[in-house]
Amino acid sequence: MRRARLELSGWGRFTRAVCDASRPERMGEAEREIAAADDTGICVQGAARSYGDCALNDGGRVVITTRLDRILAFDPATGIVEVEPGVNFRRLLDVFLPRGFMVPVTPGTSFATIGGAVANDVHGKNHEHAGSFGQHVTALDLILPDGTRHTITPADTALFRATVGGVGLTGLITRIAFRMVKVSGARVRVREERCADLEHFLSAMADAAASTYSVGWIDGTAQGRALGRGILETAEHVDSELRVPVEAKRAVPMDFPGFALNPLSVMAFNEAYFRRVPAEGRVHRIHLQKFLYPLDAIHGWNRIYGKRGFVQFQCVVPYETGATALRELLSVIAAARQASFLAVLKRMGPGRAGYLSFPTPGYTLALDFPNKPGVEDLYARLVAMTLSAGGRVYLGKDALLDAHSFRLMYPEFGAFSAVLEQVDPTHRLRSDMARRLRLQGPP
Repeated sequence: MRRARLELSGWGRFTRAVCDASRPERMGEAEREIAAADDTGICVQGAARSYGDCALNDGGRVVITTRLDRILAFDPATGIVEVEPGVNFRRLLDVFLPRGFMVPVTPGTSFATIGGAVANDVHGKNHEHAGSFGQHVTALDLILPDGTRHTITPADTALFRATVGGVGLTGLITRIAFRMVKVSGARVRVREERCADLEHFLSAMADAAASTYSVGWIDGTAQGRALGRGILETAEHVDSELRVPVEAKRAVPMDFPGFALNPLSVMAFNEAYFRRVPAEGRVHRIHLQKFLYPLDAIHGWNRIYGKRGFVQFQCVVPYETGATALRELLSVIAAARQASFLAVLKRMGPGRAGYLSFPTPGYTLALDFPNKPGVEDLYARLVAMTLSAGGRVYLGKDALLDAHSFRLMYPEFGAFSAVLEQVDPTHRLRSDMARRLRLQGPP
């Protein structure tokens, strides 16, 4: 198997790693790569759409699974599809939406792989009702670090819960079976509502809790009486034709200079974006693809942040403390004048499938921060505030969380660690995140 010495990064381009990377064409090649791991360890990477370092292994080996992308089986009677880990959400949309099926849960990009969706137990704009992706998985084929093969299901509680949301540390996933859902059309009816401040926003979100999809854009630069203003979008499926249109693709041709994203340019963009929706709101119909994956139409949008990249902070805070916590978080973010134009607020339900799964009932807030002086201090402040509110940070987006805060946020880490020590006592599978958060070793 050929390997190449490459500098790899997550989608945020903040954390980078020099790795010996291989890109197997067949599953047998990937298995041999895992078996041949030396004392530098090995990790598995999909499409590198995780923002931080959970799929990086600086100085060691990395297996990239994007060519392991076969759809293995589909049963239209049950909706269960079986795929290799490198299949992405876009492929499933293209193949199955014309047949009246779609994935039950999807992250905000269709370019993420299904293997990555399992490893991060991803959630979407319908989490309050549909739960996390891992809750729809019916079976996984897993090769443990010692080379043994296992088919695991939700009934295999410990290993399944350590694998789903386990950031790739229990083994190489070779097959994923999960249940698709039926849809009557490829379009959704979207309602957009302007929210003048945080109180208005949270009230509107509560009123829209029964909606199939719900997501809010929030202005991370607003202060004073406008703190927390934004736009709430809700959506419902409508009967329509079942097809996937060919989208005109745009691309960011180069890395933007560091000064392009500054407080004035971001504030100007946010003002224009807020005003694009009439004060009385509006309703329109758009294709499901455009609603679920708005940024996919702009290839390489992460280059807007320049060569230094960005970090994303995504937390969830419980409903009980949420309003106060969000007000405090947004106040600190606005005062720091480092927020970008990409900021999202959603409601989450109880659905989670793994020990280290992120979702928990509450409000989830996600913001990007360009990699500039002071960003690490700001991130640490936001982490401390999240902890104080009883919340947690999403590992799939994280690049800066410290090990102590992680263990306070994830009380089931002990159960995860016990499984990990059983299946990989020599730590053959490794990652930069595993080292940073001390995920391996005795609890």
